[in-house]
Amino acid sequence: MHIQLLYMDDCPSWKRELQNLKTALQLEAISADVDLLKIRDDLEAARFKFLGSPSFRVNGRELWPEERETYALSCRIYLSPQGAKGWHSVEMLREKLREVELMQYGQGK
Repeated sequence: MHIQLLYMDDCPSWKRELQNLKTALQLEAISADVDLLKIRDDLEAARFKFLGSPSFRVNGRELWPEERETYALSCRIYLSPQGAKGWHSVEMLREKLREVELMQYGQGK
């Protein structure tokens, strides 16, 4: 499994998101490479189809996809059981990682 965390420097949430991702991976006993991809400007945002910071792609697939026509540097907000947040809860990440594992390996681990 290959994971990319797309982010921008001005986003205050991406470090918390990375911490939650590492916790989720550990709890799910998933060994994965996590690459950080810093988006520097609107041109890179368009090139990478950046949905906002932070965003995740696993094996090239966006975990929380959105339909867009334009892309720009921005922070991203997610709905969680605790309300709107700039990051996913560990449990939200664990659920998505389990979905990816099931798709990738059929029955999971």
